[in-house]
Amino acid sequence: MTSSFRLGLGAIAAAAAAAAGMATQAAAETTLKLSHFLPTVHGIHTDFIKPWTEQVTACTDGEVQFEIFAAGSQLGNVARQQEQVMAGVVDIAHGLHGIPRGRFPRTSVIDMPFLTDDAGAATHALWTMLPDELAEEYDGLKVLALHAHNGGLIHTSEKKVETMEDLDGLRIRTPSPAVSEMLTFLGATPQGLPPGQVYESLQRGVIDGTVFPWDPVASFGLNEVLKYHLDAGAYTVSFFFVMNENSYNSLSETAQACVDKYSGDALVSNFGDWWDAWDAPGRQGAIDAGHEITELSDEERERWRETLAPMIDGYLEELKADGVDNAQEIYARMQELVAEYAASN
Repeated sequence: MTSSFRLGLGAIAAAAAAAAGMATQAAAETTLKLSHFLPTVHGIHTDFIKPWTEQVTACTDGEVQFEIFAAGSQLGNVARQQEQVMAGVVDIAHGLHGIPRGRFPRTSVIDMPFLTDDAGAATHALWTMLPDELAEEYDGLKVLALHAHNGGLIHTSEKKVETMEDLDGLRIRTPSPAVSEMLTFLGATPQGLPPGQVYESLQRGVIDGTVFPWDPVASFGLNEVLKYHLDAGAYTVSFFFVMNENSYNSLSETAQACVDKYSGDALVSNFGDWWDAWDAPGRQGAIDAGHEITELSDEERERWRETLAPMIDGYLEELKADGVDNAQEIYARMQELVAEYAASN
């Protein structure tokens, strides 16, 4: 072997090593932008999103890193989560299906009154239905999880609510079209507001109350501006955790496997227990503040069901007119899956 040939082989080997080093360095510098609309003290951030990013990073041996944009950041607007991830402004987003209105009409059927008051049951229904009944709403996205919260309450600042008549004329913040319809049928005036604007709106008297589960009451400090809480369990609201499909496809096979490992079935199974834990501080804070917490009576609950039956039928008919031909079937399937979950737990 001539010296020049050996030098040539050495140069090739050195170049290959350098290329491998650059490839490893490039892989290590893959940073994904993840946005959500909640404060960093919320359980969705502390127990779900931040640990999820850490698990994926560890699984990839550092190949994938994350930059998280929460509420108050330039990418933390609740109304822009879906459009940001679709456009690739962020790689991953967690948002509310009902804000802005009308982007996830099939998925948002889960928000129907009295369909379920259990986060685990609602999440089970959504995830089970994703591949068939709901998939078309997520074109261009890799769905990492769908989930929903526990049954929401009606919280008010000055007037105690126990009946439909008590709601008459009250301006109540609403999170979704279905809940807006519910409030209207019950006599209230729904006000569409992002969660982060509720505190100031209550403080200034712009609204009289809000519908929320217990957890945002704690994370947004709302016990400071509320006095009364009606535990109606009348509705739930659903969320998406999605990734831009191109962003996912651009990852290495190893990184994709790590994203898959900590998403889907492995992730959605946690939300029932998580929401129970997230709700506890809000309720305890209301108790500590001396607030009045009222349970909706069985008699009043039946009145609400009867009043809202035409609303549910009308809402599903509107969805059908807007192109969701199988709206009634989606609703029936959700009822079936919620019952299935209840029977198994």
